[in-house]
Amino acid sequence: MSEQASDGRTGTRRSAKHGWVAALVAVLAGLVAMVVTAALGLWAAGAAGLPGNSFPRVVAAVVVMAAGGSVELAGNAGELAQTHADISVLPLSVTLAGALVIAAGFLRPLRHRAIASGGELLGWAGRVAVPWVVALVLLSLLARQDFAIPVTDPTGGIIDDVLDGAPKVGFRTNLPLTLLFGLLWLAGVMILAVLVSRGAPLPARLVRFQESVRPAAYAMVALLLVYVALGVVIGLVVAATRGHAPETFAVILLGLPNLVWFAYTIGLGASWEGKVDGPFGLPMPHILDAVLRTPDISTVDVSTLAEQDSRIWWSIAVAAILTLAAAFGMALRSPARMRAWQHALHMAVALVLTVLAICLLARVSAHYGLSLLGIGDVGGGLGGEVSLRPKVWSALGLAVLWGLVTGFLGGLLASRRHRRGAVETAKPDRSRPDRS
Repeated sequence: MSEQASDGRTGTRRSAKHGWVAALVAVLAGLVAMVVTAALGLWAAGAAGLPGNSFPRVVAAVVVMAAGGSVELAGNAGELAQTHADISVLPLSVTLAGALVIAAGFLRPLRHRAIASGGELLGWAGRVAVPWVVALVLLSLLARQDFAIPVTDPTGGIIDDVLDGAPKVGFRTNLPLTLLFGLLWLAGVMILAVLVSRGAPLPARLVRFQESVRPAAYAMVALLLVYVALGVVIGLVVAATRGHAPETFAVILLGLPNLVWFAYTIGLGASWEGKVDGPFGLPMPHILDAVLRTPDISTVDVSTLAEQDSRIWWSIAVAAILTLAAAFGMALRSPARMRAWQHALHMAVALVLTVLAICLLARVSAHYGLSLLGIGDVGGGLGGEVSLRPKVWSALGLAVLWGLVTGFLGGLLASRRHRRGAVETAKPDRSRPDRS
């Protein structure tokens, strides 16, 4: 009877830890981190001066985009003139801030346990998902705004007076897509948190996979976070020594991972292609803007960037050192019985998935134009385009090569260290007579 009572009390405490209050706190903490990061970044970028007290709505739109939601740009300039715009970019600084906080809140009740049933994990994830959906709905309702775009009328007043062609542009949230992708984003955060954390429990059927998956997942997350930390240090030095501090802080608070993870793939030898055209642009270093601002599609790699600044060649050395360090850390966290070739395979798979994620998350596509009767671009050169896309297959091929080499070397280096799972064989004491 006492054992049953004890089990009942344990189950009650466990349910309390996995209750709705803990789920609500985890989601609210993540949202606060995202809203504060987005608001500070937009304020540094000068968005606080937008007309119509629209700053809170712009912040909400950025948070929705950071959570994987869909924000659509649209506009009009009367019956015969049209404005058309689209943007596809993730503010990964905001994404990362929310992901880290929500992951910590999700893992907190699961600490110090080895095994958990699949139903328990799904139930806890479902409790976190409910307030997250409510938050996405509220943010989507807030993220709506229209702006009037003042332009020089080349027709002598015909557009404004006759055709009612004063251009307007605004943004709306596609609620169904926002809920779909927002839930996928949350699921990815929770799954990655469980994979990375050594203290998070797994269902009994999946425990046998943790020795190969968790060290590699931890190494990749650590690698990406180290790049972000280096980017923060470089950004602070630039802000302190070269001026333009508000613009630099805007980049740090809105799109730093976009830049540093892109730089990591460049250091691995990957190539991107893109274009910057017109008066509009996105926060990016001057050398990248210079490479992309050409009449045709430009290729972005180490060599083209080094033409603007020869220090870019150091990105190869930084990528090599940090990738090898990640492979070494992965091998140290792996069981000692694993061979170097196994570490190479694990590192190759992990690095391919990481580079693929960077290629999907860091790409940029934005376009704006104004046309009259569907012909031309009027209004003083308002048309613009910003794009940056990876050459995916070559990047993945390079990731395989880097993963195999650094994984093998990391396994060899770790074999010289006493690691988890290593057992020293006791030598027999020959000073005592054998009594058999």
